[in-house]
Amino acid sequence: VELVESNGGSVQAGGWRTIFCTTGGYAFYSMGWFRQAPGKEREGVARITRGGRTTYLEAVKGRFTISKDNTKNILYLQMNNLQEEDTAIYYCAADDTGRTWSNPLTPGTFTYWGQGTQVTVSS
Repeated sequence: VELVESNGGSVQAGGWRTIFCTTGGYAFYSMGWFRQAPGKEREGVARITRGGRTTYLEAVKGRFTISKDNTKNILYLQMNNLQEEDTAIYYCAADDTGRTWSNPLTPGTFTYWGQGTQVTVSS
């Protein structure tokens, strides 16, 4: 199984960007987005289950939306009102255990990872 992120790039502060993750056609129980800025630890941004339940990092609530196309098995992250602190490499992740996690935005709750796509926000 290979997760492939795409559509990263440069955006001006206040702008928007949608990044994608393809799964090679495989339907996972839940998927998520993480990000890692230079010199910082990887942090969970958002998670969505097969049933559509979502969880967000507090810092992105109201600005980012995670969604998925179940027919094409594509995961999306719509990012609005981007700020410089959103600059990071964004990673797609997937979990197929079917478990309900008490801390669903921790890296250890995912098994599969993509290679990442860079999003740079400038003022």
